[in-house]
Amino acid sequence: MRKGGTVAHIQLVAGLGLALQPLAPRALARAAPTNLRDDDALARAWRDLEAGAHLPTQCHAFSAALARTLLAGDHIQVFRVADPARPGRIAALAPLCRDDGLLSRWRMAGASEVFEPGDALYDSPESARRLAALIAADPRPLSFDRMAASSHLIPALRAAMRGRGLVLVRPAVPCPTIALDHTWADPESRFNAGRRSDFRRAARRAQALGAVTFEVLSPTADAFDALFDEAVRVELCGWKQEAGTAMAVDRAKQGFFREFFRAACTAGTFRIAFLRIDGVAVAMQMALDWQGRFWLFKIGYDETFSKCSPGTLLMLHTLGWAARRGLCAYELLGNVEPWIAAFWTRDQHDCLRVRTYPFNARGAAALAADGAVWLRERIARGS
Repeated sequence: MRKGGTVAHIQLVAGLGLALQPLAPRALARAAPTNLRDDDALARAWRDLEAGAHLPTQCHAFSAALARTLLAGDHIQVFRVADPARPGRIAALAPLCRDDGLLSRWRMAGASEVFEPGDALYDSPESARRLAALIAADPRPLSFDRMAASSHLIPALRAAMRGRGLVLVRPAVPCPTIALDHTWADPESRFNAGRRSDFRRAARRAQALGAVTFEVLSPTADAFDALFDEAVRVELCGWKQEAGTAMAVDRAKQGFFREFFRAACTAGTFRIAFLRIDGVAVAMQMALDWQGRFWLFKIGYDETFSKCSPGTLLMLHTLGWAARRGLCAYELLGNVEPWIAAFWTRDQHDCLRVRTYPFNARGAAALAADGAVWLRERIARGS
């Protein structure tokens, strides 16, 4: 593996026809390192499973982009089990990564790097059980920081770890969501009189500055980079630059989103939205139109225009756009931040933090380290 390079090598852990029982060492067959992006057989099998995915972070394109950018120096393994009834087909998989070191833990790819919720990919609860058995047979502890609470892998891991180690499950940061129906086609009507007045006031202020236009684009591959770069420039003009979270500041993260969204562009699911005043972009969104939902990954606005709330106006527009397309939900991803709960929605998808501690030296060290952190946090809360 070339640390910091563009190629991340992936080790494949294959469990073929596993029963839910303790696994012999030979069941963890380890293939030669391969490149996740260029392993066409794995990519095809992975994409076959994506019809049952409920999060875009479960898709091959997401993990492939991570492997080429943010995880280029990490160890990544795709734990997978085969479909016993259909040779050559994968029934479940989980792309896990870890740092160097004897005491490092497996984590779900993407949770730490871009703080998005994740899950393994499986075609049935039984396949999730078989996958959990394979993962539990590995001697390293796990730290899944933001698993979908509905994941079948969580109860499966509880069962698979019986007699092997401890499993701790705690609440994690949930994901905001807005359920859409035909009434959202006129999104202003969904809010009280005070909020509607705020929207109209912001619109008048924007119109006083110039001609206001909205765009929700599905760009071609040829147009993608120019539009992506324009969105990055808009984000840099906001508070994220000072916070150090703007993509233009974090080049590795920018590389990930460019790679991931370019793949979505090729698949026809990428959407990029702008609010323009006299043709100049003052707010942007980058999202996926995927599985009947609008998945909002990146937002930004130019603070020079803050008095007309361009980010709010653009979000109001894309809510209506998504509803008119017949999408069933507007998924905000990220955190449940105060501005979301106060102005847009209190509905959310629950997430869980899952940690395992095998009955071995690695598990004991991980439990001791976590115990020390929890003790410090409890003391701090009591002070």
